[in-house]
Amino acid sequence: MATPDIRLVPKSDDETARWLPVAMAAYEAARVAAGDSPGQAAAARRASEEQFFPDGRPVDGHFLFTILAGDEDAGWLWIGPSPDGSSWWVWDIAVHETHRGQGIGRATMLLAEDVARSQGATEMRLNVFAYNAPAIRLYDALGYETASMHKHKRL
Repeated sequence: MATPDIRLVPKSDDETARWLPVAMAAYEAARVAAGDSPGQAAAARRASEEQFFPDGRPVDGHFLFTILAGDEDAGWLWIGPSPDGSSWWVWDIAVHETHRGQGIGRATMLLAEDVARSQGATEMRLNVFAYNAPAIRLYDALGYETASMHKHKRL
């Protein structure tokens, strides 16, 4: 299947207000799936919202997009600099399940790199949970290298 035309469209304040609880709930669930306790995951969610969305909108310098495949909402992308400004990060990317396997994630990542470069970025970083094998394969194929690794063991 050919990859549809992919565009990044900035989210409006209203779209951001609808997106934020959905994305943060997914982040919290992902942390639990990765081994955090529910309390730890909820605390991480609150900290992320307070740091990056203190007034319900992204802090200055961060970009929040709807991923459009043709005219369809295919997911979201949030990118921006680290708090100290030393590097750029893919803070969150999600391709809706109905749009997976079509090259949309790959195309979105390349567009994210273009946006970051246009802002003066010289590197892009991201975190990915170890259970997300499809994302890890994509990032490896795009040239991302492992910079650190956390492990845990349930007792």
